[in-house]
Amino acid sequence: MPGGFTRGMPKPAVYELTPTVYRVPTKPFDLVNSFVLLEDDGSVTLVDCGWKSAPPRIVAGLAALGKSPRDVQRIIVTHAHPDHAGGMAVIRAQTDGRVLAHADDAGFLERGDPPPVDERATAGRLFNRLPIRGFAATPVAATFTDGELLDIAGGLRVVHTPGHTPGHVSLLHEASGALITGDAIFNVLGLRYSPAVLCTDVPLSRQTADRLGELDYEVAGFTHGAHVREGARERVRNFLTRRAAA
Repeated sequence: MPGGFTRGMPKPAVYELTPTVYRVPTKPFDLVNSFVLLEDDGSVTLVDCGWKSAPPRIVAGLAALGKSPRDVQRIIVTHAHPDHAGGMAVIRAQTDGRVLAHADDAGFLERGDPPPVDERATAGRLFNRLPIRGFAATPVAATFTDGELLDIAGGLRVVHTPGHTPGHVSLLHEASGALITGDAIFNVLGLRYSPAVLCTDVPLSRQTADRLGELDYEVAGFTHGAHVREGARERVRNFLTRRAAA
């Protein structure tokens, strides 16, 4: 099973998507993932830090690659939600890595306060009143914008896919053909959009997810769910086409 494991066998601490891009599961059953990008100089770029409880699994994933927190020089945050930034304070304390995020989510990260969710449904209005939504404030060293090619692992393309949050991004490592979807699309019990109750703007999140069908990649890594190693672009396109026709 792509990105999965055999029943009864220990679950790997890290999965190879390409020789440059690796997935680190930080919760049981692949529900939340971070990603590691290896640099030619031996340093590491980390994408997302999971929940507050995630850092030990991230450190274990680094160790499986022969790396340590000291090798982490940069931390990219796909968006300002606690299941992606909750472990940031601990990881930064161990690595002192510079945090990078889209300009539209940087303020939320620096306040430790995620953007409000869409209140056009009752569930959204209730969710905004929950007292457990925050995370430790994170200083953002640099911001990026849509289409920017970051000088990371030979070139990492920013694909702005707002709606889940205003500054939500997907990331394309063009050299190896690996896409990190962020929360634009989940792979939990099959491909699906992110739950409406978690989105700042539900229609926009569905609209911008279509951008992922226009890109060129061989492998897709999801921040929620197992990765897809074979036919990833076709699977994503088929999902988007079916949803558009529904």
